[in-house]
Amino acid sequence: MDGTLDHVMMRVEDLEESLSWYTTHFDYEEQSRWEAETFTNVHLGPADVHDEGATLELTYNHDGRSYTMGDAWGHIAVRVEDVEEAYYELMDEGVEDYRPPEENPGYAFVKDPDGHEIEIVERDHGARWSIDHTMIRVEDIERSIGWYTRALEYETFRRSEHDSFGLYFLKPEDAAEEAMSVELTYNYDGRSYELGDAWGHLAARVEEGTLEEAWETLMQRDAEDYRDPESCDYNYAFTKDPDGHEIEIVER
Repeated sequence: MDGTLDHVMMRVEDLEESLSWYTTHFDYEEQSRWEAETFTNVHLGPADVHDEGATLELTYNHDGRSYTMGDAWGHIAVRVEDVEEAYYELMDEGVEDYRPPEENPGYAFVKDPDGHEIEIVERDHGARWSIDHTMIRVEDIERSIGWYTRALEYETFRRSEHDSFGLYFLKPEDAAEEAMSVELTYNYDGRSYELGDAWGHLAARVEEGTLEEAWETLMQRDAEDYRDPESCDYNYAFTKDPDGHEIEIVER
């Protein structure tokens, strides 16, 4: 199984406003669009995103619904060479001042029009504003690391443990440096989380023509049988991690 993270999906309430925000402030380009009867999906990313780099999928439901953010999903993180320079560039463009780099040496945070948090991190690789990682919160770190290791063949390549929480970064062993990783955040106080519905899913790639084979492998590894390939017209499939985060399996 490839397992490279292909995209992260989140839902927006005003598609044109969100598209304008990401194309203006992050220089994203629309890379693909799916217009269905009841929803629209748009994939965005830098023009020079790496072949193994991830895109951002914005989902807009046509019925005008609103969403709850929840706290099980945390943020996406985008890459820049200089956090302070990038943050104040965004401030000059009218982006809301949320968590400046002075509060968090080495990183900063902004929010998009729907309130999705976006971390800005310094990296010496990858296109500017490309997605570095997606953070999700988990209730049992050993269980979660075990699931991503067993089901998706990920490895932990970075960890950072603090007084009250730990951060664990995972992706496939042979994934490019520019590939997006998943950051598992574990708070030591035993709290529980609500998923909400503003965030959607992570998507992992498998080789073209291997969707059914990959799904069978996941079932053998005790992954949840959530939406199998047949129920998705053999275009993709969905499982869930132990905390209920949806993981799409998609051919590339």
